[in-house]
Amino acid sequence: MNKKVIVLYILSVLSYLLMVGMNAYANILPLNGQTTEEISDRFDVLFTPAGYVFSIWSVIYILLAIWLVYLLFPKSVNHNVFQKTGLWFIISSLLNTSWILLWHYEYFNWTFAVMVGLLVSLIILYSLIKRSSGRRLMDWLPFSVYLGWVSVATISNASIVLDYNNWSRWGLSDATWSVTMLVVGALIALIFSLKNEDIVYPLVFVWAYFGIAVEQFDVPLVKNTTLALGILLISFVLFHLIIRYKR
Repeated sequence: MNKKVIVLYILSVLSYLLMVGMNAYANILPLNGQTTEEISDRFDVLFTPAGYVFSIWSVIYILLAIWLVYLLFPKSVNHNVFQKTGLWFIISSLLNTSWILLWHYEYFNWTFAVMVGLLVSLIILYSLIKRSSGRRLMDWLPFSVYLGWVSVATISNASIVLDYNNWSRWGLSDATWSVTMLVVGALIALIFSLKNEDIVYPLVFVWAYFGIAVEQFDVPLVKNTTLALGILLISFVLFHLIIRYKR
């Protein structure tokens, strides 16, 4: 690695450690006397999944750690890709850290602005990877999962902020509004997957949607919609795999 890449790598590792450390600190201490989930539970938002679903953060952080380790081995990861994306990874890590602080200190409107910034930074990062030649599995896999989850989290964050500001949802009921958002999310997952030939991204939505069905089991409209959309996304992924296998 040349000097520029070494500096970029060190900053990437430091921003990663800051992000993971802040997330752990916020929930173990907990930060401001409340965990991330406890704050979320205060809002009556039907888009919120069951608590176990948030364990996907562990998967994301592990994948990112593997990605950082792989960068130490030139034959494992394309360093040209890293030079294009390293800065955006640092930005995304700092935004993730900022979101935790804002969330725990209840600056909810700002959390949405930061979440959108995190989403945009990951979209740019992912796009740069996809446009790079010689990309390998560990170049894009962690960010496919990460981007998928942040896409879901952005919709959830938006719903919470709207609830916090007592928005009327254009007169729609909680269930109807949630179903609308669920359908929009599923369409985003399908379009993204088709455009990028990425079957991992929609599977993150499946994980979240089945979790929403569990959490909202007593709301038939939301439960049935999430199950139907989850099955639709799984069917799409299986169909895509079959088509790819036959090529």
